[in-house]
Amino acid sequence: MVTKALDSEWWQRVKAGAEEAARAVGDVKLVVLAPEREINIDQQVAILEDQIVKGVAAMAVAPAGVAEVIPVLEKSKAAGIPVLIFDTDVPWTGKLSFIGLDNRLGGRLAGEHIVRVLKGRGKVAVIRGVLGVATHEERVAGFREAIAEAPGIQLVSIQPANSERALGMAVMENLLTSHPDLRAVFATNDQMALGAVEAVAGRRLTGKIVVVGFDATYEAVRAVQAGLLSATLAGYPELMGKLAVEQAVKVARGQPIPPQIGIPTVVVTAENAGAFLPQGLSRE
Repeated sequence: MVTKALDSEWWQRVKAGAEEAARAVGDVKLVVLAPEREINIDQQVAILEDQIVKGVAAMAVAPAGVAEVIPVLEKSKAAGIPVLIFDTDVPWTGKLSFIGLDNRLGGRLAGEHIVRVLKGRGKVAVIRGVLGVATHEERVAGFREAIAEAPGIQLVSIQPANSERALGMAVMENLLTSHPDLRAVFATNDQMALGAVEAVAGRRLTGKIVVVGFDATYEAVRAVQAGLLSATLAGYPELMGKLAVEQAVKVARGQPIPPQIGIPTVVVTAENAGAFLPQGLSRE
C-alpha cells in the first residue's frame, strides 16, 4: 500500500485499517509506504518504482499527483502487477478498482451546511489541498455548486495550503487580514481546518466565523464538540484502508473485484459527533 503521506491522524488511521485487514487474512505480507509530505509527489513516484522492481503481488495506491503517477502505474501494469486506486481517483484505464468517497458530494454537503448556518448571506473562502489533486478538486467543485444556489453567498478566495496545518493557519491569517468581514471557511481537509481554527482563535473570533473541515479526524470531531469547528465530513479512513487491502489480496490471487467501492459521506456536527469518536474519547 502506498499512501500520500503518514504524517497525520488520517493516514495513520488508513494504515491501521489496512493492517487490521492484513492480520485478518493471515497469509499476506503488507507493507505501507508513503512520502514524507503529501506535496512530495516525486518521492511517491520513486516509492512506486521501487515496489515494481521488487515485484510485489499487488499495489493499492492513493495517488499524490495525476500526471506524475500515471506513467509509473503503467509500468506496474506492464510488469504484471495489478493496481487498485483508493482515496483519490485518477483517469487511468489500467486500475482494477477505485475505493473512496464521493468527494464532490462531500464538498456540496459542506457548502450546504455553510449556507444553512449563514442563512444564505455572507462572504466565504476555501482553503484547499495540493493543486491538481482530484480529491481536493472535487471537494472544491461540489462546494461551489452548493453556494451557487445561494445568491447571497459570495466566494471571495480559494487558497492552497497543501493539506498542512501550519500552512492552513498562515493562509487563514492572510484571509482574515484581506477580508475582515469573512463569515465562513471551508477547508478541504481537517489539518487545514484545525490550522484555520487556530488563526481564528488568535484573532479572538471564535464563534464568529464558521469553519468546516473534511475527514472527521478525532481531533476535528473533538473541535466540533467544543464549538471550534462548525462541522467536518466523515471519511471513514479505517474502512478505506481495510477495503483497499482486502481487494488487493483478491486481485493478487486472481479473483475478480468490483470496479468501484463507495465510502459513505456524512456531515459531522455537534449533534452526532459522539458517534465518530471511540468510547472514552467522546467527552474527555
